[in-house]
Formats: sequence, structure tokens, C-alpha cells
Amino acid sequence: MREVEAKLRSVRDVLAAQDLAALRLRGVDWFSWITGGASSVVLLAAEGGVGEVLVTPAGAWVLTDAIEHPRLAAEEIPHDFEVWSRPWEAPEDTETFVRDLTRGGRVASDRPGRGEVGVPADLVAAKRRLLPDELERYRRLGRDAADAMTEALSAADPAWSEQRLLGEGARALWARGIHPTLALAAGESRLPRYRHPVATAATLDGIAMLVFCARRHGLYANLTRFLFFRPPTQDERRRRDVVASVEAAAFAASAPGAPLSAVYRALAAAYERAGFPGECAQHHQGGTTGYLAREALATPTAGTTIEATTALAWNPSVPGAKIEDTVVRTTTTLEPLTVDPRWPVFEHEDRRRPDFLVRP
Repeated sequence: MREVEAKLRSVRDVLAAQDLAALRLRGVDWFSWITGGASSVVLLAAEGGVGEVLVTPAGAWVLTDAIEHPRLAAEEIPHDFEVWSRPWEAPEDTETFVRDLTRGGRVASDRPGRGEVGVPADLVAAKRRLLPDELERYRRLGRDAADAMTEALSAADPAWSEQRLLGEGARALWARGIHPTLALAAGESRLPRYRHPVATAATLDGIAMLVFCARRHGLYANLTRFLFFRPPTQDERRRRDVVASVEAAAFAASAPGAPLSAVYRALAAAYERAGFPGECAQHHQGGTTGYLAREALATPTAGTTIEATTALAWNPSVPGAKIEDTVVRTTTTLEPLTVDPRWPVFEHEDRRRPDFLVRP
């Protein structure tokens, strides 16, 4: 069964089971999920796009305005959906259309409006399970995002500012049709001080860290890499090994059926064993990913369960060191997605992990 057909069937099964008249999907994440990778994004930072999806037991529509209708119909929306539009200056017409179509029945939404309820839990769980077509798109995205990372850092110079490096990273992503929804860069002076180093005019000097949360077809590839313009010190390599050991504990705990809270406990224990107790409090440790940079974070009480074909991105860190890649939990293993064979690696617990790129 085709991806979109399968998703529409899942939605209609839930509508019938819960006596719902319709499902409205307003967020750009849900829009991409239900349409098989189409995009409603115009304003890159917006959670809601220029269209929403309405699914009923009998039909499926993309609701937009007259500005966006021609482009969405021609370039984005699969034939499974009818595109309906209103004048851009009459947003109230959308509510009238939905109200008339659903005849006062219960409507669920990812971002509920007045009188609406939240998305049923069965569909939230379905969004985390990647179908074969989604996984193929994800693999291509992961390779391209990692390739863009290598390209940007290979071009960098120690005299560059953090902002220039960030611009080079964004350019490399856009050239591959990827949205740089989050990009962070830090040079040697700011790297040990901040876990979220928003780029400044500070020069890179001896070290550069570059971070991507990169989106294409609605899916996110999340990765972090380090470039050294000098030989790394023994302590810098030790910290690299520490975060790799913490990540290895997270990987070991990321078994099908495991709740995210169990992974959080494994992370916390690994930090303590490595001599960095309490590091979980300094930065979130990652969680499930897919149609958001993080769909659900690992916390002490997180009940979200890891399933086969769930995408994960763990990002353990200590001052001056971090490790991050996007992987998919299969029934038997963890498949890394954000891999560029040109990037140097080191072996850690029988797993090849990204090393420093050293260009002295």
C-alpha cells in the first residue's frame, strides 16, 4: 500500500473508533507526515504553514488561500488530496468550510482550536513509526546533511567568525534543498562555555563546532561535528571519549519497547561513571526525532516508547565536547543515517563514531 494511502487509512480507522468527524493538521510537521513529505513552509521559523490538512471519513483536503493554491497544487500536494482555497483576506472562510463539512461533529487537531480536541494517541505513535518510503527519504537526507557538514567544515579557516562558518553551513544545506532550521557554531573561546552557542562575530581560532538540525520533506537530520586547526590535546580527546561512552549507554538502552525514561537513567548513570555526575541537568540529552528536531525528549518521567523504525538523536555533552547523530532503531540494530564516508571516525565499543577533523 502506498504511504499516503496507508496513513489516510490509519486516520480514518481512528476517526471511526473515536467517533470523530474530522482530523485537522495545522503544524508543518503533521502536514509533511500525512502528505508523504510535502511542505507547507514559507516562513521558515513558523510552526504552522500556509496550508492545513483536513481528513474526514469520506475525503481529504489541503486548505489554503488563493496565494498559495497554484503552487501547492502544482508542486507539493499528492493526488490523494483536493486543494481548497479562500481569498487571502478571508481566513474566517476556512472555519465556515470546516464547520459545514463536519456538521458540528467532534474534530481533533494537532493544534486544537475552540471546541477541538487533541490528536489521538494512536496517531501520535503512528507518526513516530517510519514507513519504508519515509525511511528511504530519511536515508537520503542523512547522507546529504552529513555531506553538507563536511563541505562547510572543510572550507573553514581559523580566522573566520562563527557567523561566517554558520553561513557556509547554511549555504551547503540550501544547495541540497535542505532547510537549516537550526544551526549553531562555536569557536575555541566560546565552545566550553555554552551548550547552545548561537553564532557571534568571535573568530574560530583553534577549534570549530558546527551543529545542524536540517529539514527536508519534513524530516530532520540532526548532527554535530568538530574541526581542529591544531592537534587536539589529551584532555580534549578524553572528553570526546566520555561523550561517546555516554552515547553508547543511550544506544544500548534504546531497545524496542523501552521508554525514554529508561534511556535517561542510562545516560545519567553513564555520566556518573565517567566522572561527570549531574551533566543531564546542563542540557537536554535528545530523544525521538522525525518530523520535529525532537518529537519527544528523554526525561526522568518520559513515557514515550521506542519502537522499531523510530528515529532517535541523542546528544550527550560535557564542557567543550558533544556527540550527535541521527539513527533509526530497527528490529535488530541501530542504523546511522547522518554518515559521510569522507569524515574521520574512531572505534568505540564496536561502533564507528565521528572523530575530530584535524587540519593543523
